[in-house]
Amino acid sequence: MLYNSTENKNEVVSASQAIAQGISKDGGLFVPQELPKYDLETLKSLLALDYKGIAKKVFGDFLSDFTAEEIDECVEKAYTVEKFGGENPAPIAYKKYNGNDVNILELWHGPTCAFKDMALQILPHLLTKSLKKTNDGKDAVILVATSGDTGKAALEGFKDVDHTKIIVFYPVDGVSPMQKHQMNTQEGSNVKVCAIEGNFDDAQTGVKKIFTTSEIVEKLESNNMMFSSANSINWGRLLPQIVYYIASYCELVNAGKINLGDKINVVVPTGNFGNILASYYACCMGLPINKFICASNSNNVLTDFIKTGVYDKNRKFYTTISPSMDILVSSNLERLLYKLSGDNDVTTKEWMTALKTDGKYEVTPEVKAAINSVFYGGYCDDKQTQATISEMYKEQSYLCDTHTAVAINVYGQYVSETGDNTPTVIASTASPYKFSKSVLTAVNDSEQLPDSEFDMVDLLNDITGVDIPAPLASLKDKKVKFTDTVKVDEMPEYVLSALGVD
Repeated sequence: MLYNSTENKNEVVSASQAIAQGISKDGGLFVPQELPKYDLETLKSLLALDYKGIAKKVFGDFLSDFTAEEIDECVEKAYTVEKFGGENPAPIAYKKYNGNDVNILELWHGPTCAFKDMALQILPHLLTKSLKKTNDGKDAVILVATSGDTGKAALEGFKDVDHTKIIVFYPVDGVSPMQKHQMNTQEGSNVKVCAIEGNFDDAQTGVKKIFTTSEIVEKLESNNMMFSSANSINWGRLLPQIVYYIASYCELVNAGKINLGDKINVVVPTGNFGNILASYYACCMGLPINKFICASNSNNVLTDFIKTGVYDKNRKFYTTISPSMDILVSSNLERLLYKLSGDNDVTTKEWMTALKTDGKYEVTPEVKAAINSVFYGGYCDDKQTQATISEMYKEQSYLCDTHTAVAINVYGQYVSETGDNTPTVIASTASPYKFSKSVLTAVNDSEQLPDSEFDMVDLLNDITGVDIPAPLASLKDKKVKFTDTVKVDEMPEYVLSALGVD
C-alpha cells in the first residue's frame, strides 16, 4: 500500500516514509491510495480476536512494508496490561441517556488518561522501525502542538526512546491545570516542553511552518536530524484510531447488543477532526456505520461547516472547560475533503490555501451533499456541558469528563431532532479527573471549592467514590521541570536552541 499527499498526488511514499516524515513536503497530509475492504465475513473473523489481534490485522493491511513480526512486536509492546489496566485497553460502559441506550467507549485507560494514548503508545514503535527503513542513522525530532492531551501522551510515549527528541508546545492559558502539570513534570532525557503566548491554532500553525521552512530543515539535516510529527497529521497517529472503532463494533456484537451487519452511529467530541475521521475511514473499509455525529463546544466551526459547507475560522475564539476542543483550524478535515472530492489534490490545495489566506473556504455542492448524507454537527456551551455531567452522575452514577459530556449532550440533540434510535457508540476521550474543577463544580452541591488542583481531585473522589487513576494520583508530588514561555514567532528559535543547533 502506498500513500500520497492530499495536496500533490505526485508525492507518493511508502507507509514507513509517511510515518517517518509525518507531513508531506508541500504541507499536505499523507493518505492511503486505497483502503482495504472488510466484508461481513472479514468482520465475522474478527469477532474471535482480542484487541491486540484486531490491531495486528488492521495494521497488517495498511503497513505493507512492515513484516508481520514487526507489527506483532509493536502491538505487544504498546497495549500491555501494565499500561492500560486490563486486557482490553478500550472497554465499553453500557449506560442510558434520556431513555436511550448509549455505549460509552472509554479510550482513557492508558498512562496519561486520555484517548491519545491509544495511538501514542504504539507510534514510537512504528516510528523507530520506519526510521530504520527509510532514514537509517538520523535522529527524529518530534514537534508537537497540543491543546492538552496530545502533548502529555506524546511525551510519555517518546520519553527516552533512542534516536528521538520531542518538543511540545501548548497554549499557556489553553489547557487545564492537570494537563499543564502532567506536561511540565515530564521525565525523560530527550523531552522539552514550552508554552506559547497564543491559542492552539497559533501553536499548530507555528509547528507546521517550522516543518516546511527549508532553512530550518537543512540545519537539522546537517546535524543528522529530521522532523517528524506526533500530531494526528501523522498517519501513524490516525491508523491506530481506526482499530478501536472496529474493535468496539465487534464487542457490541459479542455482547449481544447488535447483530453482525447492523449499523451503528458514532458520536465523537472533536476539535482537530482526527478521531471522527478514523471512524469514517473504518466505515469506508466496510464497518456498518449509519451516522457520524460531530460534537463541538462553543468553538463550533465544524458544526457550522457541516450545516453550510462554508468553513470560516474568522470568528471569536472561546476558552472553554473542554479545552482539547478549543480549536478553529481542524487539520484532519483536509483528509476528508480530499476523499469526498474524488481524491482531487488540486481542489483540496485550493481550499487549504484559501483557509491560510482568507481564513475561509466553501466546498462544492456535491461535497456538501456528501457530508450532509453521513455527518451531523452539533455543539453545546459550558453550562450545558456541566448540566450533562451532573445528569449522567445523578441518573446513571457515571462520572464523565467535560469532552465526553459534550458528546453525550450533542447525541441527545441529534436524537431529539431526528428520532434516530440506531445503537450508538460515544467516544469518551479523557478521565474526569483531568478536569477536576469543572467536573467537581457539576456534581458538588456546595459552591466552596478547594484552592489546590489535587485537593479538588481528592474531594471529587470523596464525593463520587470513583477511583483516581494511578498516573494522575502519582503527579501530586512531582516537581515542575519546564517553565518556558515564548511568543509564536520565537518558536523556531526555541526549537533550534533546544536541539543545540546553530
